[in-house]
Amino acid sequence: MNIKLEEYKKKIINKKVAVLGMGVSNTPLIKYLAGLNVDVTAFDKADAEKLQPVLEELKGLNVKYSLGPKYLENLKGFDIIFKTPVVRFDIPELVRAREEGAEVTSEMEVFVELCPAQIFAVTGSDGKTTTTTLIYEMLKREGYKCWLGGNIGYPLLSRIDEINETDKVVLELSSFQLHTMTTSPDIAVITNVSPNHLDVHKSMEEYVDAKKNIFRFQTEKNKLILNYNNDITRSMADEAKSKVVFFSRLNELDEGSFLKNDTLVYKERNEVKSLVKASDIFIRGAHNVENYLAASAAVIDYVKPETIHDVAVEFKGVPHRMEFVREVNGVSFYNDAIGTSPARTIAGLKSFDEKVILIAGGYDKKISYDEMGEVLAEKVKTLVLTGPTAAKISEALDKEIRRTGNDVEVDVIMCTTFEEAVEKAYKSAKPGDKVVLSPASASFDMFKNFEEKGNRFKQLVNEIK
Repeated sequence: MNIKLEEYKKKIINKKVAVLGMGVSNTPLIKYLAGLNVDVTAFDKADAEKLQPVLEELKGLNVKYSLGPKYLENLKGFDIIFKTPVVRFDIPELVRAREEGAEVTSEMEVFVELCPAQIFAVTGSDGKTTTTTLIYEMLKREGYKCWLGGNIGYPLLSRIDEINETDKVVLELSSFQLHTMTTSPDIAVITNVSPNHLDVHKSMEEYVDAKKNIFRFQTEKNKLILNYNNDITRSMADEAKSKVVFFSRLNELDEGSFLKNDTLVYKERNEVKSLVKASDIFIRGAHNVENYLAASAAVIDYVKPETIHDVAVEFKGVPHRMEFVREVNGVSFYNDAIGTSPARTIAGLKSFDEKVILIAGGYDKKISYDEMGEVLAEKVKTLVLTGPTAAKISEALDKEIRRTGNDVEVDVIMCTTFEEAVEKAYKSAKPGDKVVLSPASASFDMFKNFEEKGNRFKQLVNEIK
């Protein structure tokens, strides 16, 4: 029996509970709370018409609603408030609620506190979804009963009654989910940190500080995996109370996982375990070598090297991450819609030996694109741009050309719609060319998220005759 969970149920049954946001993660939470006969009210800024599918799903449950633009005006008199990750903890309504005695938390915070199983969790600016999935696949192949959640998988608090002590839980955690977390996982991984989400976070310092919560509450019994080749993550080792293990694609380490003569190895107390040749990893790119090094360091105490090898040579990748779509008249199309930051797009472009046709641009997260200039000049033959960041990306290329004085020719095509961008990218291509969608920007200017953008790209590509 999960004693902590049973005690929490007894506590919450007598409380007045609010859930802010009726999206993918919170709808199962609302169902779960209603099933416990909790007095629950669901809040969302969308109106009933837009939320009709969700309301239909919750039909028949004892749930109250506060919907529409002024939905937070009714956030009064609640004992516990579950907020959705993208709602900042310091908005006036939540500040007031705390002052009045409310406990402000989230689905993920409560799950991590109550989960009876060992938790592996991954965060980072880039690579966290692939690394999380790799850890999950390696543990599952070894024979453990595994649960995948956080940013991917299924909202796990609503299924916590099914999770046992002997299971393994693998979570992908964003800076938004970590921002107010006060419990850290057993094994934490930070893939890298670079400027991101500065449209929501007030500063780079706040963004980095949020990431640190993944290890801030660990003890000496826990483990922290850090990227040795990222200045920010390497410096975090000094603050850790847990055992720190580095991974590196560029350096041979005294201990940890690293690349040596095209082979991924793990070294501990002078024992070196060979895991897999980098050239045998199915998914391409140096950034994916780093993802495997990070995942291997996380699971090495729980799975055999042979298991890591087998996953590496067979795992075909996560959708929207340099996903091969199809070849049309000799032109290959790749969907890297997850490339929502300059660093992620740079890593994707470096996985190609030849110059590509790049479709980029989108919602502006208020970050610099200057770092993209060099790789755009080196790896792109045609740059097709859309959205609010189009001018910034084009300017980054221009700055690089002016800086170096090189006679680099990159055709830049500005488009007003995403459909036009895909069409013009294909029309500019010749047999043998590769067209890559990697926006280097968020997708909110035209789409709900990067998955919707990636799916639309695949649909448009598959409609080409």
